[in-house]
Amino acid sequence: MPSSPPTVEAARPAISLVATLYRSRAFLPRFLDECQAALRSRAGDDFEIVLVNDGSPDDSLAYALSRRADVPGLVVVDLSRNFGHHAAIQAGLSVARGEHVWLIDADLEVAPAVLPELHDKLLSSGADLVFGYQERRKGGWFEQASGALFWRLLNRLSDTAVPENVLTERVMSRRFVQSLLSLGDRSLFLGGMMSWTGYLQIGMPIAKSQREGASTYTLAKRLQLMTTAVSSFSAKPLTAMFPAGLTITLLAFGYALYLVLRKLIWGDALLGFTSLMALGALSLGVLTTGLGLLGIYLGKVYTQVQARPTFIIRDLHR
Repeated sequence: MPSSPPTVEAARPAISLVATLYRSRAFLPRFLDECQAALRSRAGDDFEIVLVNDGSPDDSLAYALSRRADVPGLVVVDLSRNFGHHAAIQAGLSVARGEHVWLIDADLEVAPAVLPELHDKLLSSGADLVFGYQERRKGGWFEQASGALFWRLLNRLSDTAVPENVLTERVMSRRFVQSLLSLGDRSLFLGGMMSWTGYLQIGMPIAKSQREGASTYTLAKRLQLMTTAVSSFSAKPLTAMFPAGLTITLLAFGYALYLVLRKLIWGDALLGFTSLMALGALSLGVLTTGLGLLGIYLGKVYTQVQARPTFIIRDLHR
């Protein structure tokens, strides 16, 4: 009986562009047009566009599927629910087949036309990652101040240096993407994961415009991201608990000794009662904070040990 011919793997496109969809319907017509123009300027028709529907509540998925008839190489990944921005990006990277991968948000705060510039920099420098960053954060004073505080705290506490004000927009080599996907983190902070992966990485300044409509990245999500980022890339909050606890203990012991001596020498029965209560409250606050930190790290261990996938693909339309 003759053996069946070996299967031939489909040739990789030159470039894969990956973007996630969440309340993105209003941006998609212009976004897809600009992406095609940017891709054709560097790869002709040898490209694919991977759109990941991250449980979007609007009709982003339906519109993306309707455009498969007239957008060549459009791949639509439909996740089973909303897993979050970073998990959706990871899903898109796992599906992308290109020799080079372009990553961009679909909200048009950054125009797809900047990606060819990042691509040229990647080729001319021999780097495996070229990322965009803001020289000056957009938005009002609160957004600028909170963003600056986020990056300062992250790099002060983290063992992995992450470029400040880094953007989603970046261009990557195939080997970089494969290395990134091999990390196996369950609590995702892609900025830190990309920095930790290594290789030659170069940043380029990019101007970012204000999004039309309200941002889907709320303050609560930013705080959650910061907690994930710090606890994923540093044990410093845990190790800082010991000197903090030791200092409080020594202060409490010293103050108690002082009160005993005052009692024995001068008979001051209630001296320092208010201060002692304040010191006790401070000690309780430090203890509670320490237990909270332990809970965060134990929660991450629990999540990692569960080994659940960071995303589930319901349908893949290629």
